[in-house]
This record gives sequence, C-alpha cells and structure tokens, in this order.
Amino acid sequence: MGRLSKSLFKTSLSALALLLLLYFSWRMVLLSLPYLAFDDNVAFLRIKRSVVSIGWWKIAFYVHVLTSVFVLLAGFTQFSTRIIQHYPYVHRLVGRMYVIVILGLSGPAGFLLAIKANGGWSSQLAFSLLAVLWWIFTYLAWRKIVVRDVPAHRAFMLRSFALTLSAITLRAWKWLIVFLWAPPPMDTYRLVAWLGWIPNLLIVEWYLRRYSSGNPIKS
Repeated sequence: MGRLSKSLFKTSLSALALLLLLYFSWRMVLLSLPYLAFDDNVAFLRIKRSVVSIGWWKIAFYVHVLTSVFVLLAGFTQFSTRIIQHYPYVHRLVGRMYVIVILGLSGPAGFLLAIKANGGWSSQLAFSLLAVLWWIFTYLAWRKIVVRDVPAHRAFMLRSFALTLSAITLRAWKWLIVFLWAPPPMDTYRLVAWLGWIPNLLIVEWYLRRYSSGNPIKS
C-alpha cells in the first residue's frame, strides 16, 4: 500500500470513527431527553423503584444524566490539531468546563450511583472503579497542564475521555451481546459494567505506548 493510500485509509478510518461517535452521542441525547420531564416512571427509573425515593440518589442520577451529554461533546474538541492550533481559546475554555463538570458533578454523582447499581457487588465494583478512575485521570490531566507538562496532560486526557466514552461503549456492548447471545438481562448488565470501560482504557494504553511522541490526535 502506497503512502497516499495509507494516508487515505487512516483519514477514512478516523472519519468513520468520528461519525460513529457523533451518532452514538446523538443517541445519548435522545435517551436523556425523556428524563427532562423529571418523572419517576420514565425509562431506567422504572427499574429503580427501591432507590428512586432516596433523595441523594435521585439528585446524583439527574446530575449524572444531564451532564453526560456535555462531557461527551466537550471531549471531542480536546484532541483536534485544528482546534488546538487555530482556536486555542476554544480548546482551553471547553477543557476547563470538561474538568470542572467531571470533578465537581459527573464524577461524584457517578460514584454515588455506583453504590446502588443493579447487578450486585460485581456491577457496583465495576462502576465504582470507573467513577474513581475517571475522577483521578481528569484531575491529573488538569494538574499536568497547570505545570505545563503537555505530553502528560494529553495522556491523562485521553484516559479520561476513554472513560467518558463508556457511556457509549457500554450500550454498544449491550446491544452486541443481546444480539448475538441474548443472555438474561442482569447477566448482560454485570458483563457490560466491565466491558463498557476496560477495553477503552486498554486501547488508550496501547496507543500511548505505540505513539509516545505527545503529538495531538489529528482530525
């Protein structure tokens, strides 16, 4: 394969990945809209009867749901060479908002929800680890840019966003598993609680070890 063909292939692959991510983000928007009615009989809340009356759980749920779409869309802006080079103020502003929302809202809310997750201790452990690592990686990304360690900042932002994407990949895994094997719903939930984020993190670690030059992802 020639150099031009390789470049075209990589560009096409990147474009396809971006389109898929945007599509699933849009699906996340559609899934979140019904919750704006603040009705306990909507979607996921119908199977959370045992905890939906708990004040702190309900607050955490709405905080997590209503901020998840923002952090997904905000994350897309953080790895574009074009935005970083030509619109650095956009990169910095959206990046600050991303960090503030995760550290102050989404991360803590996700941890509180993990405590009462369906599926027993396995799912609760998976989602608790996800929330803790998400918060830590985002915090470290912020700390690294404060001390001007740009390569480390990018690395931790990639790790953070890989976990942000678990909102999408968890649902993608769930769809695939149900389509191929149709196991009992709770077994599926326990499985995707781990599959939703561990493969994402492994892919990022592989990427960081293979491409350790610190260059921003091109888009």
